[in-house]
Amino acid sequence: MATVISVRAPFAFMRRLVSARLHRHCCSKLQAACFVSRPHSYSLIAGQQHRFFRTTYVAARPILPFKLSDIGEGIMEVTVKEWYVKEGDKVSQFDSICEVQSDKASVTITSRYDGVVRKLYYDVDSIALVGKPLVDIETEAGHVEGPQEDVVETPAMSQEEHTHQEIKGHKTQATPAVRRLAIENNIKLSEVISTGKDGRILKEDILNFIARQTGAILPPAPFQEIRPPPPAAAAPPAPAVKPKEKMTPASVPTSPAIPKPVFTGKDHTEPIKGFQKAMVKTMSAALKIPHFGYKDEVDLSQLIRLRSELKGLAESRGVKLSYMPFFIKAASLGLLHFPILNSSLDENCTNITYKAAHNIGLAMDTNQGLLVPNVKNVQMLSVFEIAVELNRLQTLGAAGQLGTTELTGGTFTLSNIGSIGGTYAKPVILPPEVAIGALGKIQVLPRFNHKSEVVKAHIMNVSWSADHRIIDGATMCRFSNLWRSYLENPAYMVLDLK
Repeated sequence: MATVISVRAPFAFMRRLVSARLHRHCCSKLQAACFVSRPHSYSLIAGQQHRFFRTTYVAARPILPFKLSDIGEGIMEVTVKEWYVKEGDKVSQFDSICEVQSDKASVTITSRYDGVVRKLYYDVDSIALVGKPLVDIETEAGHVEGPQEDVVETPAMSQEEHTHQEIKGHKTQATPAVRRLAIENNIKLSEVISTGKDGRILKEDILNFIARQTGAILPPAPFQEIRPPPPAAAAPPAPAVKPKEKMTPASVPTSPAIPKPVFTGKDHTEPIKGFQKAMVKTMSAALKIPHFGYKDEVDLSQLIRLRSELKGLAESRGVKLSYMPFFIKAASLGLLHFPILNSSLDENCTNITYKAAHNIGLAMDTNQGLLVPNVKNVQMLSVFEIAVELNRLQTLGAAGQLGTTELTGGTFTLSNIGSIGGTYAKPVILPPEVAIGALGKIQVLPRFNHKSEVVKAHIMNVSWSADHRIIDGATMCRFSNLWRSYLENPAYMVLDLK
């Protein structure tokens, strides 16, 4: 039997040998490598010398710093509101990483790659700067395409970041990466069944569509018109629950829940940031505008009767019908006759731009402060379609998920201050708009009818503010009279609806 003798090689020799091997096999595309040498030996078998030497190397997985990309609107910094991952977590493409808030809107940062989170650069409530690293992700070596900025997707669905397709009054929403995947596979987003939040199309939806695709177009089931639920399933529960709630005094609070005040006895200072910072900028610019005020009252008695007749039908379609859709639609009809109220004035006051779209904003009180989302293209919407959009905006506002699309592009604003209380206000114009209206609460007051009889009337006060540089009092008065006539006689709106 042959005798085998193993002798460990000297360290200096091993080092020279590894260096020579590296010089011959080094790849220019490999940026970082770690080399592990196993024990190397000489093997002497039957007097013949053979050298068996094994060297293995392992490429380190590259770590990519995600930089905070430009969100737009001149935003240079954001506040990190919440992290959805922590260091060491595995993430996949399109997974949410964190939520940040600018002085314009809240946005969600999503992952571009599959990998492992190695570093978070900011704590919650810290200020993150555009162009600076936000998070480090360790990715697979084969997936490196160079440094990449983060993917930004707004819950409010920014036009630059998402695809919107109008299909029977509904919107199809998808991130840029999902849109790219659909384009590469020649898939129309309108044909894909969405499973994401708020009807958002996810990467999995595209992959499932590809797997099921047989050449035929899938039926767009999610985009069918809303139908009333079966009366046996939906009608009985509602009246059965409400009387029980009314019977329990504790279930019906007499006043809104107010947090208990805490007295610390010490002064404290905190920076102005987020939406509060946006309000500082907007109101500072707004008060440079010479405001013209005009106030009036509106008898909503007929509108209240009309809404009571339509409320049940709207609820059967899953939509809460308030008075605001009527106020907004009446304003849009009035703007058709007075387009200067739906315009903007440039900084030098040399040009007036008449806006084609009636993007009517609604001042909304949220946990994040005063926000003014707007309903786009009201001139093309029915009262019911406006109600559907208002329900969506109110849901997003309550969840703090209003985004850039909803909060920008407004051309005219209504502020429903009456939902909180009060009858009159002095609304401040939101630049670059030129007019705004504040709606007071509806009160039951005595009024005279056409027979000089005292009757019970539902009165709402309205307060208008207009840019007096281009809008005179007569124009504001005539617009208000037309708007009031539509609300006091809702049947008049039928003649002008398009």
